[in-house]
Amino acid sequence: MIKIKNIRKSYTTGTNTLEVLKGVNMQVEQGELVSIMGSSGSGKSTLLNVMGLLDTYDSGAYHLNDVKMEGLSEKEAAFYRNRFLGFVFQSFNLLPFKSALENVALPLYYQKVNRKERLKKAEQYLERVGLLNWKDHFPNEMSGGQKQRVAIARALITEPKVVLADEPTGALDSVTSEEIMGLFKEVHEEGMTMIVVTHENEIAARTQRVIRLTDGLVQTQVPIL
Repeated sequence: MIKIKNIRKSYTTGTNTLEVLKGVNMQVEQGELVSIMGSSGSGKSTLLNVMGLLDTYDSGAYHLNDVKMEGLSEKEAAFYRNRFLGFVFQSFNLLPFKSALENVALPLYYQKVNRKERLKKAEQYLERVGLLNWKDHFPNEMSGGQKQRVAIARALITEPKVVLADEPTGALDSVTSEEIMGLFKEVHEEGMTMIVVTHENEIAARTQRVIRLTDGLVQTQVPIL
């Protein structure tokens, strides 16, 4: 599903150049639940941004669903993001002026699905994450765990091939984190490919395989027994 070969990525500020990814090699098969771990500055968020087509890479090769992601225009990158990828972020990234229902339905707006159909589907996905009764509430009326459930419903509504989650439990307490990972496991068991960036060993232990980054390189890829 995802093939990364010798990916390099640098950032230049003034006269200084910082190489963040130094030749990353990794592969994620369809239906896998994988975690990416590493200390701050190891390159894990940059790698996730490259996989999510939110950032470009300097050299190497990235294949998503057997299609090479290279030289894409912003319009082309948006097409692949909308069709293949779902995102879950630590900060939830919900629009504060839209209800839970409207937030979940938003990706379908960009796919030009009509309003009646997208709201109906959004209700189905809110029900799936146990928040249908909260559909008319706004983000500032919800707990962190509820907001993350809304974000997960939003990530799933386009029926993506891969869900990318960047520290999805980082802003949550341990009990709520367990609930969110339980939801991830349910989604994964239905066949979804999922990649979770985390610094928490407890979260990584709930995945099938841990990819560990150190200084911009993959050091280990360890299956969870």
